[in-house]
Formats: sequence, structure tokens, C-alpha cells
Amino acid sequence: MKRRPRPVLFLPLLLLAFALLPLTSAFAASDNVAGQQQKVHFFPHLGKSSGAVTAAVVNPNATNMGYYGGSVQGGTTNVYAIYWEPTHNVSSTYHSLIQRYFNDVGGSGLYKNNTQYKDSSGRIPSGTHLVATWTDTAGYPESPLLDSDIQNEVSRAQSVNHWSSSLTNIFFVFTQANQDICFDSSYSQCASNAFCAYHSYFGSNTIYATMPYAASFSCNGGQGPNGDQAADETINVTSHEQMEAATDPLLNAWYDSSGAEIGDKCAWNFGSSNGANVSWNGHPYRVQKEWDNKARGCVLTGP
Repeated sequence: MKRRPRPVLFLPLLLLAFALLPLTSAFAASDNVAGQQQKVHFFPHLGKSSGAVTAAVVNPNATNMGYYGGSVQGGTTNVYAIYWEPTHNVSSTYHSLIQRYFNDVGGSGLYKNNTQYKDSSGRIPSGTHLVATWTDTAGYPESPLLDSDIQNEVSRAQSVNHWSSSLTNIFFVFTQANQDICFDSSYSQCASNAFCAYHSYFGSNTIYATMPYAASFSCNGGQGPNGDQAADETINVTSHEQMEAATDPLLNAWYDSSGAEIGDKCAWNFGSSNGANVSWNGHPYRVQKEWDNKARGCVLTGP
């Protein structure tokens, strides 16, 4: 999911029912950020079943991704993981498994699928690696947190650690268990009622992803393979946002005619009922598929 500048505002399309319904792309008007009219496109929940999101396969839109002239994250992308955890309320292997994922995904067939999506300058998202992590125990300024708080946390992490913004840098902000995040003070689009995660940017090129603790918000795509369900669920939504940010970092590059990005078109499509569906460097993961324009479908490796 993403936030995207548009000349025309869309009304929210996400109606989160508790019955199993087909997913649709969800857009909502948002505050003016960095002088640009922004919108949010969330990675939505599925319908709930017995308190958990089911792992139903979504029928993808058959329309291929289109190119709208913007930049991609060309070459090797630098990942910065920010763990904003005032009381360290996360599972015991949460950090280590997320970091292992970031170190494994760059050489995977899933990330290779991004290489078909080049921009007008010929840049191709060819790889990614984890550059640094930071755990921040500063208290949350409010609850629920807002998108503006996430942006401020990225800026704080940059200041403390001397990190810089770049088209090839992305900042993932992970929050602790049970901490709700809402897009704005209307509280109409939140982790608790609308989305699992989203990516966006502020300024000219500060690219970030907002990563609630997935296990607290029914973002369960099935039983994971690493003995830490909370980490497995967050890794899946992290993968979704990472692939979208690589191919649409400034929200003006690759998406389809309905506004769906590479991950949205295959959301919750794993190709298997439970357990690992990929193995990278001998490590198992359960991640959703991504759209392949050449195959005109959802894949775990490509192009």
C-alpha cells in the first residue's frame, strides 16, 4: 500500500467487513504533507475469521502494471530498520528474524522480479541489503500514533545516527505489540481497522514504511515457518512494502490502471496453505507473491 499524490482525490474505498470479501485497492484523502496533496493506499486486511485474517488467495487484476514516469529504487537499496519500542514489547526473536530477512531477500528470486520495472533513466531495482538498525526506547508521543509521528521518528533516527535521505535509502519503522497507528487524527484508517502496513515518502526523497506489529492486528497470512508467528507475519507485510517501494518509491512510477502496486495485485496470495513457500540462503519464509508483467500473474520468482 502507498500514499500517492494525485490531482483528483478519491473517496475511501476500503470497507472492512468481518465476512470474507474480495480485496480492493483502498484510497483515502489525507493531510497535506511536504507541500503536496497526498493520499494513502493501504495494504488492507482481509475479512476476519475466528479473530484472524484468513489466507485466501485474491484474484489479481489481470491488467499489467503501467509506468507513469517516476523513479524506481535503482541498483542496490539501503535498508534502515528502526525499532521504536518504549517497553521492548516484541517477541524474543522479532528483531533477529526481521534482520535475517533483510539480509536474505536481496539475492532472492522475489526481489529479482523487480528488475523488469525500470524507469526512464534506465535504473533497475537490482538488489537490497540491510545497512543499519536502531532501537529507540523513547515514549510514544500519543496513542494511536499518527503518520506524522512516524515521519518524525524517521527524522529523529536520521539525526541521532547521521543517516541521510536518498532515492536508494528506505527507512522501516517497526512499532511494538498492540500499538495502534492511524493515518491522521480522524482515526478512520488505522492498523486496528483498515491496514497492515504502508509505504510513502516525505520531503523530496525520504522514503519510509510504517510497520505496525502485524500479529496485534489480524494480519495473519497463515502459519509461518520460523517458530515466531509475530515475526513471520511482520516479515510478510514487510516484503509487500519493500517490493512496492522498490518499484514505486515516490508514488509516481509503477502501478496499474486501478492504482494497485506490485504487491497489492497479489496481496495474501502465497501459493500454499501454510508454512514456508520460499527458502533463501537456507532460511525459510512465508511471503506473498508479487506481480510479474511478463507472466501476467503473481509469482515468487521472476521475471
